[in-house]
Parts: sequence; structure tokens; C-alpha cells
Amino acid sequence: MTHRPTTSRSIAIARVALGTAVIGILLYTYTIGIPAQGASPLDYFGYFTNLTSLLTGVLLITTGAQALGNRETPTAMHAARGIAVACMIIVAAIYNLVVPGTGSAPVWVSATLHLVLPVLLVLDWALIADRPPLPWRWIWLMLPYPLLWLTVTLLRGATDGWVPYGFLLPDRGPAQLSMTVLALLVALLLAAVLTWTLSRLPARR
Repeated sequence: MTHRPTTSRSIAIARVALGTAVIGILLYTYTIGIPAQGASPLDYFGYFTNLTSLLTGVLLITTGAQALGNRETPTAMHAARGIAVACMIIVAAIYNLVVPGTGSAPVWVSATLHLVLPVLLVLDWALIADRPPLPWRWIWLMLPYPLLWLTVTLLRGATDGWVPYGFLLPDRGPAQLSMTVLALLVALLLAAVLTWTLSRLPARR
């Protein structure tokens, strides 16, 4: 099943430009930051912000290119966009409300990835009518990607001791870690409910 895109050329170009800029920022930050500690893509993209931003950038470029080519966008791609929007809402919420000001990236990079990008994604999703209403029965699709990331992160914490965020440190204990993971999953589902709801609102064409 596909949904005929109604994206204007200017919006399509903007998406490609934003996706390209996001990937460029990630490459720049990796180049200036990680090599000083020993280059490790596994560590760099172990951060949920970096990995999700990368995947979102790829989605933006792909959907923008599809619109520019006047090609039909698969429904699965709209669902992927919705998942990306919900994940970036969580990125913004955790960074700005739970652990504000942490990290070693330049201020402008943190502001772009943790505030500007999530806001632009939500506005794009809410206001541009080139996505169908997402079926509620698909909301479970929100979970596999974050669950896979959490599983890999917790396994790394238990084996080599590396975790991207302090609230996932293994020395917090099984009970505290379980509560943290549960809170993260609840927050993700709430973000998904918001994203799925926004897909049903009237939007500009």
C-alpha cells in the first residue's frame, strides 16, 4: 500500500537539505571529537542522539528525493518518519529536561541536534500534509528500535563498562536500571501517541 506524495518542491528540497546538514554535523563532530580519545564509531553511534539523528537524516534525504522524483512514498516510509519524530521528541525531552548541558560537543551542535532538529521534525510532521494517518495498530512499531538500542547498551555496560549516559550505568543496580528502562519505554510510547495523533490533524498542503 502506498500514499501519493503531495509534497511541494520547496519542502522536498528543504528535507534533503536538512538531512544532509544533519549528517554533515555528525561527521564534523566525529572528526573533531572522537579521534582525540581513539576513533570508535561504535561508541559515537552508541549515543541515542547520534544514531537517531543519522537515521533521521537518511530518512529526510530519502523522502525528499522521492518527492522530487514525483514517486509514490511507501506507507512503511511514513511509519518510519513517524517513529523518527517520536524518537527525536524523546531526544529533546531527555537532553533539555533530564540531563541539560551535558556532553562535550560544541554548543551549537548540541542545540541543533537536541532542539532545532526535533522542533523542525515535529512542525514538518504536523503541518505538511504528505503523510497518511498512521494506524493505531502500528504503534508497537515504535518499540523495536529503542529496545534494540537499550539491549546493546545494557550489554555493553555489563561487559566492557561503557554506556553513553550516566543513568544507564550498571552500578546503579538492577532495580534502578529496570525502573529507568521502564520510564524510557513509557516516555517513548507517549511520544508515539502524540506523533500518531498529529498524523490525524488537518495539515497544509
